[in-house]
Amino acid sequence: MTLRAQVVRGSAFLVIRQGVGVVIGVGGILLPTRLIGPAAYGTFAAAQVVLSYAVAVTELGLGVYLIRMAQSEDETAFHQAFTLLLIFGVAGALIGMALLPLLKALVPLPGFGPAAVALLAGLPMVHLAKVPIARLEHRLDYRRVAIIEIAGIFAYYGVALGLAFRGWKVGAPIAGWWAQFGLHLLMAFRTGYRPRLMWNAPLIRKMLRYGTAYSTSLWVQQLRSFINPVIVGRFVGATGVGYVALAIRIVEQLGFVRTATARISIAALARLQGERERIERAVTEGMTLQILSVGPLFIAFGLVAPWAIPRAFGPAWLPVLQIYPLVAVGYLFGAMFLLHTSTLIVLERNAAATAFYAAQIAALGGVVWFLVRSNGVVGYAWAEVATVPVYLYLHVLVRRYAASPGYLLPSLWLAAFTLPLLSFAYMRYTFVFAFAPLLVPAARHQLLDVARVVLRRRPPADEQLPDGALVAADGQDEALRA
Repeated sequence: MTLRAQVVRGSAFLVIRQGVGVVIGVGGILLPTRLIGPAAYGTFAAAQVVLSYAVAVTELGLGVYLIRMAQSEDETAFHQAFTLLLIFGVAGALIGMALLPLLKALVPLPGFGPAAVALLAGLPMVHLAKVPIARLEHRLDYRRVAIIEIAGIFAYYGVALGLAFRGWKVGAPIAGWWAQFGLHLLMAFRTGYRPRLMWNAPLIRKMLRYGTAYSTSLWVQQLRSFINPVIVGRFVGATGVGYVALAIRIVEQLGFVRTATARISIAALARLQGERERIERAVTEGMTLQILSVGPLFIAFGLVAPWAIPRAFGPAWLPVLQIYPLVAVGYLFGAMFLLHTSTLIVLERNAAATAFYAAQIAALGGVVWFLVRSNGVVGYAWAEVATVPVYLYLHVLVRRYAASPGYLLPSLWLAAFTLPLLSFAYMRYTFVFAFAPLLVPAARHQLLDVARVVLRRRPPADEQLPDGALVAADGQDEALRA
C-alpha cells in the first residue's frame, strides 16, 4: 500500500473518530454539566487546566518525535521515550503536588486543591499510554488509534454521567477522566508494544533537543488557558469559571475541524518548504477554508442557542448566552490565522511563534483583568474580541520570515460570519449576512473548492486543487486531538 493510500485510509478512521467525539461530546457536555452545576464544573475545569499544562511540559515533544522519526529507526526510540515519559510523569506529578500551595493561591476556588491532586496523580498514566499510541500513528495505523480514543470517550461520559446522577459534583468528571485514560492505557498495551526500560545518552540528547525546540512555543501558548481560572476565578468565583469554560468547550466542539487541522497542518506545510509562492498561496487559500470549516457551525448554533441552552443545560447556565458569541468571534480569528503559526513552526521560527503567543497572552490577560473587574464574567468574552488586533503582529512575523498572504477573500468571509455573532440578540435577522460573500464570483469558486475537499472528489485531469485546499484536506483527513 502506498503512503498516500495509507494516509487516506487511516484518515477516514480519524474523521470518524472526530465526528463521533463531537456527537458524544455534545451530549456528554449537556447532561453532566447540568447535573453538577456551574460551580462544580468551574472547579473541575480549573483543575484540568493544571493537568493539561503539566502534560504539555513533561511530554517535551517526545510523542511528536516518535511520530515523525524516520521509518528506518527501530524500537529503541520507543523504549527510550517510554523510560523518559515514565520518569517525567512521576516527577511532574510530584512537582505539581508540591506546587499546590502556590496553585491554590493563584486559583482561589473551593475544592480546587483536591481536584488538582486527583488529576495530577494520573499524569504518569497519561504518559505511559503515549508511546504505544505514537507507535501506531508512526505506522499510520489510525484505525486502532481511533478505536482507542472513541472507547475512552464512551468511558468518560458513561462514568461521569452515572456518578452525576448519583449526586456527585466535582468527583463525577474526575472519575470519568480516570476511566477514560485508564482504558486508554489498557487498550494501548494490547497493541503489541512491549516496553523496556533503557538509557541511551546520545539518543536522549537527540530526542530532548528536538522536543525542547518543538515544545517551547506550545508551553507559552498553553499559558492562555490559565487566564480563566486565575483571573476570572479571582473576581467572579468558580461559577464564573464554569460559565466561561462551558462557552469555550461548546466553541471547541463546534470547531472540531480546526482542532483536527492544527495537528497535521505542520506536516502538510512542511512539503512546501523552500517554495515561497506555494506557501503564500496555501496560507491565503487556507485562511478561507479554515473560516468556512467553523463559521457556519457557529452561526447555526447561535440561532438555536437562546432556546437550547436554558432547556438543555438549565436556567443556571443562561449567562453562557452572553459569552458564547464573543468567544466564537475570537475562535474565528484564531482559525483564520492557524496556518500562520504553523508556517513559522515549519520554517523553524519557533522564537517568532513564541513571541506572538506571549504577546497574545499578555494582551488578553491584561484586558480580562480590567474588564472582568468592572463587567463581571462577560468581560472575558469582550476581551476575546478586544485583543483580536494582536493578530496583526502575527501577520508581520509571517511576512518577515515566510510570505505575504492575501486577505481580501478571507476577510470577506470573516466579516460575514462575525457580524451575526456580534449582533447575537438579533441573529435571527442578521444571519443572512453569512451568505453575502456568495455574491462575489471568486468567493463562490472558493466555496466549490471547499466542497470538493470535503466530498473528496477528484478534480478534472487538467485542474489541480489549490495548495490551501491540499493542506486543509490533509488536515481534515488526518488530525484529531489531544
